[in-house]
Amino acid sequence: MPSLRKIFWEFLKLGLSSFGGPAMVAFIRDLAVNRQKWVPKETFNEGVAIAQAVPGATAMQMATFVGLKTRGIIGGLVSFLGFSLPAFVLMMLLSWFYKENHTLTIVHNMFQGLRLAVVAIVGKAFLDFFLPISRKAKEILIAALSFVLFFEGVNPFLIIFSCFLLSYLIFTEVGKFKHQASKVNLKKILGLITVPFVFLGIFYLINPKYFNLSQVMMKVDAFAFGGGYACLPLMLHQVVDKLHWMTKEVFMDGIALGQVTPGPIVITATFVGFYLYGIIGGIIATISIFTPSFIIISIASELQERIRYSTWFLRAKRGLIASFSGLLLFAELKFLGGVHWTPLSAIIATIFLVALLKRVNILWVVFSAVIFSLFIHF
Repeated sequence: MPSLRKIFWEFLKLGLSSFGGPAMVAFIRDLAVNRQKWVPKETFNEGVAIAQAVPGATAMQMATFVGLKTRGIIGGLVSFLGFSLPAFVLMMLLSWFYKENHTLTIVHNMFQGLRLAVVAIVGKAFLDFFLPISRKAKEILIAALSFVLFFEGVNPFLIIFSCFLLSYLIFTEVGKFKHQASKVNLKKILGLITVPFVFLGIFYLINPKYFNLSQVMMKVDAFAFGGGYACLPLMLHQVVDKLHWMTKEVFMDGIALGQVTPGPIVITATFVGFYLYGIIGGIIATISIFTPSFIIISIASELQERIRYSTWFLRAKRGLIASFSGLLLFAELKFLGGVHWTPLSAIIATIFLVALLKRVNILWVVFSAVIFSLFIHF
């Protein structure tokens, strides 16, 4: 059994270089299965299946899963903190720089180019969700329905819930699986469920505005099925369209900064919190955007076999993933409106998209966007 210090240190080192989103799962497997032998290969593979099925960023969920399997809840918290700390610290620094300097002409122009990268990044995310279902009529139906409902202004959380119910009704070919029932620690599960409410109560007592920020981020994270990119249309709806906390251009800048940092794209929440309420806002938004998914992966780890082979869950998962194709397409259309388009910028955005589809590291795309911006500026 590894020490908590060892777990923290190993995942901190991984977190410093965790550029690439879900691709980091391979590095986590190398650490936990091959080098340190903390968990068996079979257990790790089951963890990957669960992490992909529940809300939250897949790599972050797997870092937490390894900690859970080695040292329980405390181990999961330690591995999660180690893996996420570098992204949080760097995002706080970048958010401060942005807030202090974004009105400067050179910084403003730099982000004009970065928004082209954001359009390409979200475009690729849409294709990643859409292409696997492009020849499946039922999934296409759900994706189209979610897009139309979002376009008509229906609350995206209601859309997801509707797709959840519809999926259970139409994916009848997903049958029942036999599995060995395992004992469940109900006290542990109930204790975990109370954690978000405790956080919300504390934030409300400190200041109701912190409560509002926290509940928005928790809601976004709890419904982000399909990985970190699934949170973007939900967060866009909340902070831009519904609450008007910032413009879509500023939100796009936050996404761009999130791509400069290691870690998942949901770290954009840190930018939103800092932009609104400074350091305290950044901390609260970060805690809130990760709390539901941490709790869900902890409970899923406890209910590992029951969840993985649950008929209703397997049916619902297919529809939920499909629904995010429609939501991401709508978000992409919104982001397209946040760019000042010229023939040259259209060409550059297309090049960025093709580069991402060709598996070029996302950091090269972001840095190329900065260079392009500076070239235009000077």
